[in-house]
Amino acid sequence: MRSKLFVPGSRPELFAKALAGPADALSFDLEDSVVAGRKDEARANLAAWLASGVLDGCDKTIIVRVNGLDTRHFAADVAAMALPGVMLVNLPKPESTDDVRRVALALEAAERANRVVVPIRLLLNIESAGSLRIALELARAHPRVAGLQLGLGDFFEPLAIDRREPVAIHGAMFALRMAAAEAGVFAYDSAFTNVADAAGFRAEAELAHRLGFLGKSCIHPSQIALANAVFRPSDEEIAHALRVAAAADAAREGGTGAYVVDGRMIDAPFVARAQAIVATARRLGLIAA
Repeated sequence: MRSKLFVPGSRPELFAKALAGPADALSFDLEDSVVAGRKDEARANLAAWLASGVLDGCDKTIIVRVNGLDTRHFAADVAAMALPGVMLVNLPKPESTDDVRRVALALEAAERANRVVVPIRLLLNIESAGSLRIALELARAHPRVAGLQLGLGDFFEPLAIDRREPVAIHGAMFALRMAAAEAGVFAYDSAFTNVADAAGFRAEAELAHRLGFLGKSCIHPSQIALANAVFRPSDEEIAHALRVAAAADAAREGGTGAYVVDGRMIDAPFVARAQAIVATARRLGLIAA
């Protein structure tokens, strides 16, 4: 899930185009991109499209961002969006573990009603100082939680923090990444709203990649290729990982615990990282299976 494209739920003319595009994941949005007067219309149109069979054989990660628990739209959103093929429900602004558990219970009930057999998991938006402070507890609140996602716009703007301040961005990313790591879930990066600033998007994505984030949100199709390129293992990384994997096999046969590859000392954590890079490269078709 190197790239995740937001698709407004009120723009059904974009649904098929997004599905045919290069993004690894699609996040159909019923929250911020849909005005209050069109929420019901957007929900109905999106539910009909998702239930029409268009997701059969789809290899993209399909996500729906619902409206928050404190809105009148939340219950109807979950009831309508718990559908076969939907893999994640993205919850905005959870502020307590009770919030997470309430969403999980609503999702479970909707799955029963809609005869969904593969459980839909949760992607939690971390969009405030309070939610970042308890990010670990939120991630551990229910087994359905699959990941944490930064929402830096909602987070920084009310606090008058410059959205481009590198120290603030790094601090928020690192705190979320550590919470996700301890909880055993993935960390996902925020959207970058200046569509014209490709260099800024790439720089922020590269920071997220270095911190171990899974990928970056995209609000425009022009950002997808940038995210896919940044979160793709480089040829150099793949080559090194293959050498580490081969050396690890030889070391196991020889009973060696630590050894040197390309001038670097290698032991178990480095082997695990190399194996993950090789697996990603194979999944992306960059090396043979």
